[in-house]
Amino acid sequence: MTSADTAHGRLGELFAAIDASDADGFVGFLTADAVFRFGSAPAVSGSAAIREAVGGFFATIAGCQHAIARIIVEGDVVICEGEVTYTRHDASQLTLPFVNVFEMAGELISIYRIYIDAGPLYD
Repeated sequence: MTSADTAHGRLGELFAAIDASDADGFVGFLTADAVFRFGSAPAVSGSAAIREAVGGFFATIAGCQHAIARIIVEGDVVICEGEVTYTRHDASQLTLPFVNVFEMAGELISIYRIYIDAGPLYD
């Protein structure tokens, strides 16, 4: 991924998979040996473990919608800032800021870190 425009398009596809609660689609954007960390949760490695972790998270919410505010590309690192609106199972909603840091291996993500305080989602 070499430009913010290319990154924006590719990340738009990634977030569409996330917003559709598509764990299989999500891992399709990652290398087979990727490392994934959501907030303060322990990192998980490999497609199967990431699919399980992400699927488990999707089960705790009714849905989500991401809005990308800014993308910065520096070599093989992509930083994405935005807001995510979560819909809980009781239909209430909460919008939280996030920053994602992606380390790329070509067009795929090899390391995916999400910086978010998800605590309020479960309060």
